[in-house]
This record gives sequence, structure tokens and C-alpha cells, in this order.
Amino acid sequence: MVSVKQEGSVETLVPAYVDSTTFVNSPSVPQSSSARQGLVAGVQQRSGDDCESVTLPNPSQISELLSKTISDAHTRTCLYTLEHIHEMFRKPHDLSRLLFYKNMAHEELWLECAQKLTTIIQQIIEFAKMVPGFMKLSQDDQIVLLKAGSFELAIIRMSRYLDLSQNCVLYGDTMLPQDAFFTSDTAEMKLVSCVFEVSKSIAELKLTETELALYSACVLLSPDRPGLKGIGEIGRLSQAVVRALRLELERNHSLPIKGDVTVCDALLTKIPTLREISMLHMDALGKLKRSAPHLEFPALHKELFSVDS
Repeated sequence: MVSVKQEGSVETLVPAYVDSTTFVNSPSVPQSSSARQGLVAGVQQRSGDDCESVTLPNPSQISELLSKTISDAHTRTCLYTLEHIHEMFRKPHDLSRLLFYKNMAHEELWLECAQKLTTIIQQIIEFAKMVPGFMKLSQDDQIVLLKAGSFELAIIRMSRYLDLSQNCVLYGDTMLPQDAFFTSDTAEMKLVSCVFEVSKSIAELKLTETELALYSACVLLSPDRPGLKGIGEIGRLSQAVVRALRLELERNHSLPIKGDVTVCDALLTKIPTLREISMLHMDALGKLKRSAPHLEFPALHKELFSVDS
């Protein structure tokens, strides 16, 4: 059982002070807690005092607002802009760094990847907090969604860092091929191969940042995660996000990619694959922790990927 007051825990990273079911124009920099509280109070006051004069937006307007809000959340929580990433793609490879990672000891490589993953997941949690409706869910449901979906969202974000022409990923400040992450363990090699394969297949669809953001929100707000209580509410949020994703994709990818398969169809069919890879990760991590119980992973990593529960 996780303590709510535990520092670095999922609970402390998703404090329930934001009412993000109300669509607002997000500023270019995050607001302070007090500013958010003031905004929420103002919205609640207006909704109570002036409800007769409020005109509800139509479904198309809701989708547009949803797309804008989620896209803004994605932009504000990505570690690097696409411009920076593509600039790094063009830099000459540092062979010494490549050899450094290829020669890294097995346990050391796991801890290195866990640290990088934890940094990305901290941003994913911030993204989730800004997805409309997420902070209105019960804290238990927020935690279930984050524990179940954070690795999947990390794979989706990884697609931004893949250079398809070089078949390499930007890892920190180094371009690394897939085999730099291989170990002698068969299960771990399968995990790495699957992560690269699905991330590459997403990158090949050439999604815009808004489309990638909406797809991430769609995966996050999966109402069929085991242990959820507010399934109806999460289901409604999920349907709204999928509707916005479809509209965005129809606008930018009107032609089917193969036969009558649309880009949206292709993305939605990858969701079961993402879940399978997440399970592969848990299995490989559990095996490692049983063989090397002395390894100390980052606190947030331990909490999200608890192999004991």
C-alpha cells in the first residue's frame, strides 16, 4: 500500500487541485498552484451564477478545444522540441559513446535505462494532469491509469526520437542503434525489439504533434484497465478523445494507408500491442529483480512498476 504522503510517489505527483474538465486557453508556461485554484474558483462561480446565459459548444467545437488543450499539454511536457531532435539527428555519431553503451554491464544498463524512463514518465504524469477530465477522476483511478499506461505512453513518445533513415534513436545526446540495448537475455532482447518495432511503426505514420498528443491521451484514458472504478466517466472521456483524434487525422491524413485501412485504424489496432509490450517489460523487470534484489531503482520507477503487486 502506497502512502499518500510519500515523497516522489505517484500520489504526490497528481495532487487533486486542478479541475481540468473546463477548457481554458493554457499559457505558454505552467501556472502556479494558486493561479490554477483561482482560475477554477472563477469558472465554478460563473457556472453557478450565469448558467442561463451559457451556450454549450457543439461536438465539433468540443473536439477542437480538446485537441488544442491536449496538444498544448503535450508540447509543454516534452523534454525536447522536434526542431532540437532533428538537429541532433544531423550531428555526427559519437563512436566513443556508442561503445560506452554497448560495453555497459547488464545491471548498469538496466539502471541507466530506468533513470531515463523515469525522467520521461515524470513528464508523462504532468501531461496526464493537463488532459481535460483526468484530475476530476478519483485519485485511485488516476493512479491505476498511470501505472497501467505510463510505459505505453513512453513508447509512443519514443517515436519522436527515432531517425528512420539511420534506424537509430536519440538517447540523451547520443544516437544509438537498437542493438546497443541488447543483452544476453532472450526475454530482454524480445522486449527491446518489440519496443523499437512498434515505436518505428508509429514514427512511419508521420503524425503531427497534435495527433501524437491525442493518441497518447487515448491510450491513457483506457476505460478497460483492471481495477478502475469510474469506468463510465473514463469511457466518456475516452470517446471524446477518440472522436477528436479521428477528426484531426481525417483532416491531415485523408487517404487510407493500405486498402481501406486509415491512419486512425492503424493507431487503434496498435493499442493491444502496446499492452503486450508493457507486460513484457514487467516480466523482464521482475526476472531481473529476482536475480539482482540489491539493485536500487528510482523511487517513482519502483512505485509505477512494482513487481510485487
